[in-house]
Amino acid sequence: MSRQTQSPGLGKTLGGLSLEKFATSMRADFRFAPLNTLLLVVIFVAGFLVHLNRNAFSIEAVLLFLGSALCLAFLIRLTQVWEAVVILGTADGLAGYLHLRPHSEIFLVTIVAALLVAPSFQIAYQWERAVLLRFGKFRGLRKSGVFMLMPVIDKVAQYVDQRIRVTDFHAETTLTADTVPVNVDAIAFWMVWDAQKAVLEVKEFEEAVALSAQTALRNAIGKNELAILLSERERLGLEIQAVLEEKLAAWGITTQAVEIRDIIIPAALEDAMSRQAQAERERQSRIILGTAETEIAEKFAKASEHYQDNPVALHLRAMNMVYEGLRQKGSMIIVPSSAVETMGLGALGGLTAFDRGMGGQLTSQEDETPSPPLGAPGPEPV
Repeated sequence: MSRQTQSPGLGKTLGGLSLEKFATSMRADFRFAPLNTLLLVVIFVAGFLVHLNRNAFSIEAVLLFLGSALCLAFLIRLTQVWEAVVILGTADGLAGYLHLRPHSEIFLVTIVAALLVAPSFQIAYQWERAVLLRFGKFRGLRKSGVFMLMPVIDKVAQYVDQRIRVTDFHAETTLTADTVPVNVDAIAFWMVWDAQKAVLEVKEFEEAVALSAQTALRNAIGKNELAILLSERERLGLEIQAVLEEKLAAWGITTQAVEIRDIIIPAALEDAMSRQAQAERERQSRIILGTAETEIAEKFAKASEHYQDNPVALHLRAMNMVYEGLRQKGSMIIVPSSAVETMGLGALGGLTAFDRGMGGQLTSQEDETPSPPLGAPGPEPV
């Protein structure tokens, strides 16, 4: 069974989702959110107003202040590292100094203030914890809300999401205890309860969780037979969860549950199991039919006791059976010869057959011949 990995679309790569994911990773120094962009633009506008109070109005100053604010906000949003802040600030300050000298001191102060203050205000969402490093050492965890960074020397190592996460993993062509190759898909529900351990103790803890779950799944498959995997999925999930809990506890991660989504077996084995199930159902049906025949025979044997010493009752029963059979036109009754002799059905059966062979003429003639009047002599014998 082939599997295809889906790569992220171009829109997500260029959109805000990828930037948000980058900002929460260890590659970014801080998160440059809309609040930071607003602070940077406000500081540049304030600096421009101060510049107008002290110097004459010029289009070049307007373009330099506003253009610097927009370009710096966009570029810092893309990079979100202190190196970019220092390099872009230095280049923009040099360009402003060359264009506005000798009245460029306000522009330079504005750039320094904007680039130091705007990224320093950080926001952690309600479900996040920020791991703060200062000069490369762990400084502490920052809870949800607004917190401050020391410019350049502080770094948010990672924003850790503490909500319950879902990771899907699978084991392809893994042999069971009875050497049957199977493909198993499963999902694990887990969460980070200690952000410090998750970030400082293990690199890429999300990938580590997925690989550990896949290894535990393969080990569990190898210890159990196929019949147990198919019938006891819940027990298999609990077994994998126990293994993950023991391993991930040292990383500040807990496993909520593990569920087996699908177990795929080879097509030939699936066909053999289907034929086996059909044969088992056929065997059960034959057993039920044989049991029914035995019960019917017992009932007939019990009923025969009532006719054994009562020939009149047996004869009446035979007459009733013949009547029920002849009541419908065109019916045919097959009676064993032994039953005919026992119940005295020979004469009645012969008359019935003769009448049907004559097309019912005998019966019709008897019905059409008028009976002689009372006291009158009957027909003379021939």
